[in-house]
Amino acid sequence: MTYRMTFTIYPAIDIRGGKCVRLLQGDYNQETIYGDSPFEMANKFANDGSEWIHMVDLDGAKEGKRINDHHVLKVAQELDAKVQIGGGIRTEEDVAYYLDNGVDRVILGSSAISHPDFVKKMLSRYKEKIAIGIDARDGYVAVEGWLKTSEIKAVDLGKELAEHGAEVFIFTDISKDGTLSGPNVEAIAELGEATGKEVIASGGVSTLEDISNLRSRSESISGAIVGKALYTNKFTLKQALEV
Repeated sequence: MTYRMTFTIYPAIDIRGGKCVRLLQGDYNQETIYGDSPFEMANKFANDGSEWIHMVDLDGAKEGKRINDHHVLKVAQELDAKVQIGGGIRTEEDVAYYLDNGVDRVILGSSAISHPDFVKKMLSRYKEKIAIGIDARDGYVAVEGWLKTSEIKAVDLGKELAEHGAEVFIFTDISKDGTLSGPNVEAIAELGEATGKEVIASGGVSTLEDISNLRSRSESISGAIVGKALYTNKFTLKQALEV
């Protein structure tokens, strides 16, 4: 069993209506509120030792524009942790807005399907500061806040974007997200091995063993986004960082 030397835990803060929430399998009708302040939640994660914080503007993802950006910038500018943000980022202005104001990495998801030329241009300009979020259902890419499934295979999209400069992918198996049923380790590893790039696992992490399994499965799996497991006290962030 070979362990990756560096493996990053990304505690997740999903923002809807200015609050910290979690959705079940991306369903906006199945929402649980876990906190009234994204900043206070991020501050707790930073104080517990997290190097990165993963943030998603759920309202932005649904509306196709930045909505909760002020919460994100407050975290990026005031806390000693790196921030990656996804949701509602559709234009060059959106990308520059975040990267010029303290955010370390911008996640482009649906636009990889709907506006591939834009995504390739951003990869060319910003390189590893762009992460490609690939959300899949049964191996096929889902778009528009997971409301639709495309006819494009996740691995095929990954390989094409890797050729255009993508260095970091975030892979989410929608069927696992928010379910605490364990991540789809094989699909995550498959994307990493097909592209030869770094893949961050998202969705389904519920135990410390899940983190160990991801870390030991493939050199290409560089980290895991953890949300509901932290909010429901399956384990603490400190325990995850120790693993």
